[in-house]
Amino acid sequence: MLLTAFLKEGTAALEPLYPSSEARSLLLMLCEAQLGVQRHTPILEPSYEIPSGRLPSLLAALERLKKGEPVQYVLGFSEFMGRRFRVSPAVLIPRPETEQLVMAAVDILRGLPRGARVLDLCTGSGCIAWSLALEVPGTSVVGVDISQEALQVARSQDFPLDAGAQAPVFVQADVLAPAAQPFPFGPFDLIVSNPPYILEAEKAQMRRNVLDFEPPIALFVPDSDPLVFYQSVAAWSGRLLVPGGTGLVEINETLGAATAELFSSAGFSDVRQMKDFFDKDRFVGFRKSAS
Repeated sequence: MLLTAFLKEGTAALEPLYPSSEARSLLLMLCEAQLGVQRHTPILEPSYEIPSGRLPSLLAALERLKKGEPVQYVLGFSEFMGRRFRVSPAVLIPRPETEQLVMAAVDILRGLPRGARVLDLCTGSGCIAWSLALEVPGTSVVGVDISQEALQVARSQDFPLDAGAQAPVFVQADVLAPAAQPFPFGPFDLIVSNPPYILEAEKAQMRRNVLDFEPPIALFVPDSDPLVFYQSVAAWSGRLLVPGGTGLVEINETLGAATAELFSSAGFSDVRQMKDFFDKDRFVGFRKSAS
């Protein structure tokens, strides 16, 4: 089968779920991963024939995409901060906005002495924890999640530890119960978190490939208590941040002011809202008093 034919037929098959350009882009990602071709191959080599031994796996992957399964789960990886992270349905697929959280955290860490300590709450795939450990060698990172399946994914990430970088330590704990279990780590210079923050009421606005496949435990909070995770992040931070230490959290764009007020009311200083690429309130930063 010609690669151009596969792309044409596959795009048509996915158009009930995605715009045509996005459907084609998903198929090109699939072909790059499974065939080793480049995105320009269909243009420069229109007669490229898919090897017969590879076609069954491509068609099986297309069937998964037609059911709405995210391409990252089909491939088993997602790109984040220029690295390839393993993902599975046990973890949230890393988003580009979260890269901004990491970049802001990296800026903070580069202003601290080597050997700074970081706590990543709701670590999921470990993409934040690993990125900080690798971007700022010498940083000591602990990632926390309640899901053993998610922690298995986080621990399975395999990156070379160059220039003195240290692999994060991943620990099972309930972020919503900060004082309910012993936690023999810390104190920390920086606490980061991308916790669940999507309201149940917002489900109607979401795509099927998210609702049907990504883990609800990593996405949703009750409409009656939308800031429940940030209350716990504040408790962890009050207990484990060093005096003068910093916190950074990703937030629901509709709850920026309320989230900032929560940290202010909890006694943190320098509380600020920060916007993402799309000019939406996406992050809140705060600092623990130095006194």
